[in-house]
Amino acid sequence: MSNPISDLVLGFQGLVADVPDLVQPLIVALAGAVPFIEGEGAAAIGIIGGINPVVAAVAGAVGNLICVAIVVLATSRGRTAVTTRRGAPEKPITARRQKFERAYHRYGTPGVSLLGPLLLPTQFTAAALTSTGVSPARVIAWQAAAIVLWTTVITLIIAGVIRFAA
Repeated sequence: MSNPISDLVLGFQGLVADVPDLVQPLIVALAGAVPFIEGEGAAAIGIIGGINPVVAAVAGAVGNLICVAIVVLATSRGRTAVTTRRGAPEKPITARRQKFERAYHRYGTPGVSLLGPLLLPTQFTAAALTSTGVSPARVIAWQAAAIVLWTTVITLIIAGVIRFAA
């Protein structure tokens, strides 16, 4: 039985290998927009595919950040529509939502944004933060910091491993 994420990663790696050099960063950026691949996974795909590590990291992070910004803006609009609707019934709070809110109250927007990628894709974390009423600008800023941090860390590790193995 195949794993859908592994299949996606292999598909992106194959695509990077099959396109001209000039198009490769665009493929890496596209991979960065995919939940569970993220900027760091996309950077790894690009580096393994032979792209300069800096180019791969920037492309992966940009793709991830563009997707996160779209999710944040859409969630913000949706939240506004729901909260301004008169007579909307209250939905019960789920266990998952309670867990998120406990983490949010403990770590705040910076902590959830920076630690969130260890558990969830940045798109999911960004949507959850925005749905609780955190301003879209604050969510995007902290998600950008998290994307840059994690993409840089993974890029340095992958580039170091490749250099060490060579």
